[in-house]
Amino acid sequence: MTINTQLFDRARAVIPGGVNSPVRAFKAVGGTPRFISRAQGAYMWDAEGARYIDYIGSWGPMILGHGHPAVIEAVQRAVTEGLSFGAPTEREIELAEAILALMPSMEMVRLVSSGTEAGMSAIRLARGATGRKRIIKFEGCYHGHADALLVKAGSGLATFGQSTSAGVPEEVVQHTLVLEFNNVAQLDEAFALHGADIAGLIIEAIAGNMNFVRATPEFARRCRELCTQHGALLIVDEVMTGFRVGLGGAQGVLGIRPDITVLGKVIGGGMPLAAFGGSRAIMEQMAPTGPVYQAGTLSGNPVATACGLATLKEIAKPGFYEALGAKTQALVQGLQAAADEAGVPFCTEHEGGMFGFFLLPELPRNYASVMKSESAKFNALFHGLLDRGVYIAPALYEAGFVSAAHTDEDIAATVAAAREVFAKLR
Repeated sequence: MTINTQLFDRARAVIPGGVNSPVRAFKAVGGTPRFISRAQGAYMWDAEGARYIDYIGSWGPMILGHGHPAVIEAVQRAVTEGLSFGAPTEREIELAEAILALMPSMEMVRLVSSGTEAGMSAIRLARGATGRKRIIKFEGCYHGHADALLVKAGSGLATFGQSTSAGVPEEVVQHTLVLEFNNVAQLDEAFALHGADIAGLIIEAIAGNMNFVRATPEFARRCRELCTQHGALLIVDEVMTGFRVGLGGAQGVLGIRPDITVLGKVIGGGMPLAAFGGSRAIMEQMAPTGPVYQAGTLSGNPVATACGLATLKEIAKPGFYEALGAKTQALVQGLQAAADEAGVPFCTEHEGGMFGFFLLPELPRNYASVMKSESAKFNALFHGLLDRGVYIAPALYEAGFVSAAHTDEDIAATVAAAREVFAKLR
């Protein structure tokens, strides 16, 4: 029995499914999860000492790679000053100022501890600011596991969503309307039917939880136009894409200005930290200045803010995103060429340090088309790469991430491994 198997058996005895976040269990791909013991740069090592080129990057935050010296120094210094105070610190202000300087749509920001908390709070703020109940989200976009957002599409535009999780009463999701991503006609119809009751529309402008699916410029623009026209608030969820696809996030790439932005992952640099923000008028609806309540004991944690601030300082340096984007492009082009050589249907997308690929002949535009991917073929690709020291997301519907620490040699090794695996997928 391997060490990873032993650890998984121990974990399942005391933790549901043996993991503290479901995708880590490898249930979608089969096999035994790798229990990671350490990481450095672009690599992770498991409990058995096997090294992997890491393309999950803690699901996005590790844009600099693991153990960046400037980040480690900032965290170590912060730890010596205190782990948590339950009182404001100057560093919270500094991080807020840094975020606002890089994200033009935001005038004020509230720091929290997780993307789920930020998304949940943004929805509450939209409802409180507008006095309305209805929320629009899109199938395939994930905004955390808050009750009102664990929803699948109803039977039509006249009906609202249905819960996708046990423990979420239908009454909780009755005001959530789920639409098809990139479907402009359906979006128009939804606002025509419900516009006066819609508090907000929440969207991943580049969706990373159905692998990598980009909103079309027309669709993104129509979301903005309809929200403005009907007095609803546009919420852009940038937990994954914020400072990942560029300094201005997905909203900068697509040229849209949301009313509320949700951030996470990169702004914490690997520590538990997230945020939501918008205009001063909207954000002053938050307690203690306004009636919308939100609180958190560890919000603005001094160690997490040190980690996030150090990370933002590094990625704001000139040329950072040009270099990162070039690495990502080299990776996806190499993977595409390897698949083409083997005659395997394959297509890729990328922006900044984020990428996706599909075992399909052309890029999907919504969740239904993503679902046409062959899961068995993906599982074989995943395990083939893992056996060759390349760690991609253990799920068909997750985007991947390149860090500044990945080298040309890492990318070449990844493509070589993929070439071997693709040859067996014909």
